[in-house]
Amino acid sequence: MKVAEAVGRALYAAGVGQVFGVVGSGNFHLTNAMVAAGSRFVAARHEGGAATMADAYARMSGTVAALSVHQGPGLTNAMTGIAEAAKSRTPLLVLAAEVTEPRSNFYVDQEALARSVGAVSARVTSAEDAVTEALDAVRRAVCERRTVLLNLPLGVQVLDVPDARDDASTLAVVPPERAPVEPEFADAEALARVLEKSRRPVFVAGRGARSPGARDALAALAERHGALLATSAVARGLFHGDPWSLDVSGGFASPLAAELIQEADLIVGWGCALNMWTMRHGWLIGPDTTVVQVDDDTSALGAHREVHLGVTGDVELTARRALETHDANRQALQGEQARQGQQGQEARQGFRTADIGAAIAARVRRRDVPYDDTSTRERIDPRTLSIALDDILPAERVIGVDSGNFMGYPSMYLSVPDENGLCFTQAFQSIGLGLATAIGAALARPDRLPVAALGDGGAMMGAAEFDTVRRLGLPMVVVVYNDDAYGAEVHHFGPDGHPLETVEFPPTDIAAVARGYGFEAVTVRTRADLKAVEDWLAGPRSAPLLVDAKVVADRGAWWLEEAFRGH
Repeated sequence: MKVAEAVGRALYAAGVGQVFGVVGSGNFHLTNAMVAAGSRFVAARHEGGAATMADAYARMSGTVAALSVHQGPGLTNAMTGIAEAAKSRTPLLVLAAEVTEPRSNFYVDQEALARSVGAVSARVTSAEDAVTEALDAVRRAVCERRTVLLNLPLGVQVLDVPDARDDASTLAVVPPERAPVEPEFADAEALARVLEKSRRPVFVAGRGARSPGARDALAALAERHGALLATSAVARGLFHGDPWSLDVSGGFASPLAAELIQEADLIVGWGCALNMWTMRHGWLIGPDTTVVQVDDDTSALGAHREVHLGVTGDVELTARRALETHDANRQALQGEQARQGQQGQEARQGFRTADIGAAIAARVRRRDVPYDDTSTRERIDPRTLSIALDDILPAERVIGVDSGNFMGYPSMYLSVPDENGLCFTQAFQSIGLGLATAIGAALARPDRLPVAALGDGGAMMGAAEFDTVRRLGLPMVVVVYNDDAYGAEVHHFGPDGHPLETVEFPPTDIAAVARGYGFEAVTVRTRADLKAVEDWLAGPRSAPLLVDAKVVADRGAWWLEEAFRGH
């Protein structure tokens, strides 16, 4: 058995069941070996799309996914998607063929490429150690939550593996997930003390809290202390349906959410970086607010801003430890009060008053914020469009969003059922990843309607993957917020009188482009035009649907205006 086949079999045995890529001569045998062993392979039309599909699939499935690429240009084509995955700490395995001869036209320093974007580099070095080295790469991706580039030199791939090394049943077991990190007792006690002192706490949950167990633990702890609940954008939906949820913290937040977070005397980031986006460059943190950060990676604590207390630990375990400490202290206090004939105390009210509850119910959603509808007969206001789509599309949805001026509208005006309803690949803020994001998310969550929300620039960048959507038979709705420009640049530079010819384009009939790929398509200029979306939803959905929404371009999105002001 050759190394390529042995490694492919081993990777499947180790739990790598989903592979995306573009197959060339260098990764042909490895990819086919994984397919023969049982992995599902999805062929993309571009390696960049394949990388983002794999990233999104891993995020939404909770499993490690693989990207298979050709040596040299196959890897360089994929680098933007790999950078996004690496910056997001997605457990992703990049399988790249490699030439080691510098005179080859395919030669690049692939190890240096990986390091440059924050990925980890590994290599298969011999026939004897190939399987072990491949499994080590998987283990590192899973246990360290890292994007790992496994280089497979062409000369090594064709070597024969010793018979004793090709039996998948003898492989060392790779853990299916990262082991939860137990918090130190003293840290849990310190957190409990800080919570006891607080009168207006807010919990902000991030990527590290995206699980039902963490959600339930945080909700229970918040109830004890009267805390309000918020998330970063990547964890949106975690507290869906909770009457004390503020939805997203940061630039996307509604005015009411921002006001309440600013009034907090304690902000606790749970698996959340508390970066410039989530905290609006610190503007959401009051001058006397205590800031606590909980993360299972010690290096993340205080990385973006100074914290008063940093706790290394798994979010769910840490929240439960703090809850147990609170309950134990409360029981002891009640026992002492009973002995003294005093009245015991119930859970603290904190922020959870009737007035605040009523305000949250009425005004915390972006769609409930009043606005002047600037729609015309030719173009629709993106807020009006998004609210209408929110009402039309089924509630069980999974949304992939591209980057750009428009992205706040689908991210905040389209509701999601839980933390697996929005796939937000924005760590690198590259446009052109949205369609591939939605494809990967759709494959991970086939029980939900996939929705891709794109700008016209990102739609044209990623248009090759329209073919992938149609070929896979995905019943996807692709919504293009089409302002015929790179809107962020228009609204950043336009007010100062700079020429905009380099970032504006003649009108493009993106609906016609989609029809060429086999989509059904509709051009939307007014609310009435969305009747075609309702008809598609009521039909067989045998082909995907693209909505070419001609949106007004009179001003920048609210979140972008704030970002340009530096908050």
